[in-house]
Amino acid sequence: MTGREYERSHPWISFTLDLRAAPTGLWTLLGQAVARCEQIAGAALPPGHAEDMQKLYLVKGVQATTAIEGNTLSTEQIRARVEGRFDLPPSQEYLGREVDNVVRACNAIAAALLDGRPLRLTPEGIVAFNAQVLDGLEEHLEEGVVPGEVPAHAVGVGRYRGAPREDCAFLLVRLCRWLEEEQRDVSLMGDERADRIAAAILHAIIAHLYVAWIHPFGDGNGRTARLVEFMLLARAGVPLTSAQLLSNHYNLTRAEYYRQLDRASRAESGRGDPIGFVLYALRGLVDGLEEQCRYISAIQLSIAWEHFVFLRFREERRSPALGRRRELVLGLTAEDEPVPRARLRRLNPALAELYAAKTDKTVTRDLNWLVQQGLIEKRPHGYRARVERMLSFRPRRADGGGDAS
Repeated sequence: MTGREYERSHPWISFTLDLRAAPTGLWTLLGQAVARCEQIAGAALPPGHAEDMQKLYLVKGVQATTAIEGNTLSTEQIRARVEGRFDLPPSQEYLGREVDNVVRACNAIAAALLDGRPLRLTPEGIVAFNAQVLDGLEEHLEEGVVPGEVPAHAVGVGRYRGAPREDCAFLLVRLCRWLEEEQRDVSLMGDERADRIAAAILHAIIAHLYVAWIHPFGDGNGRTARLVEFMLLARAGVPLTSAQLLSNHYNLTRAEYYRQLDRASRAESGRGDPIGFVLYALRGLVDGLEEQCRYISAIQLSIAWEHFVFLRFREERRSPALGRRRELVLGLTAEDEPVPRARLRRLNPALAELYAAKTDKTVTRDLNWLVQQGLIEKRPHGYRARVERMLSFRPRRADGGGDAS
């Protein structure tokens, strides 16, 4: 005990994490999260697909971390903003500035890591994150709130009140020392790389929780906590796309997010227990990682299908009709929904040129041939590529539903 006021007013800020009593489910989820992170990190994608995935999950993460704080810009608007093609009227420009600030902070973390610059969790770094997320928003902040400064007045969210102001600087120092030094060599999985990622996941969630508990800044505490979380995950080798997923989870389950924050401080008769919040966060992280694995699998399936199509057409004698039919299959492959026959000629510029001087009978012959070859199928609302045929080439296995007796 240090005799500080927070020890009486906020006893749950204890800088302890006793995992000995953690339920089995926590270890299962943590193991799944590490395995999925490794799977995603090892997935080779063509540059265009990899770039699209990176941008998609950056936009999702930024939209999530700002939406929790009340930003109303949609994912599509934020993507356009990231790409420099979305301007807001002056009365709404602060919403764009909030997004720009988080994007710049995430990109700065990513750039530092990709350049090989070491990143440590420090009180100065946490303060800098807060200054970044609130930069240029001063006129939209409450009186007395200065980006990157601990205000003299009490701060909270809802019924929760942050730690005593006089203790906030000390608590940030204590938090960083606890996670960077005292918890540095924790062994969880028995494998060096797995240990690093598992510890980073736990530390990121705990750091988020503690920044929320301390609540040191006049505004932007949530965004600051999520940037800390992102940095801790990314520096340990969690793919940058995956390091954004916890923010998505908190936003999608916003009411539960605030309930779990509140329960964590009130658990154990007011002494606090972070395990419930860790479990809540891990469940969402695993769900998000599994979604990313499905996203990657869909891309890889599409690539394998395109390769299969090229090989299949190589078996046929070359002709203008064959080239046209191959382009039609590939054009349909890029579509998520069945394409009505009336749209097939205009599906893309290449097909528009190939069918420009052709009759409807030619279109019919091409479609019938492709259906007979099992490359496309007709649905009630149009035609689609039979990409799922590639699933039959996966390693064979029993469905697991048989009786073992």
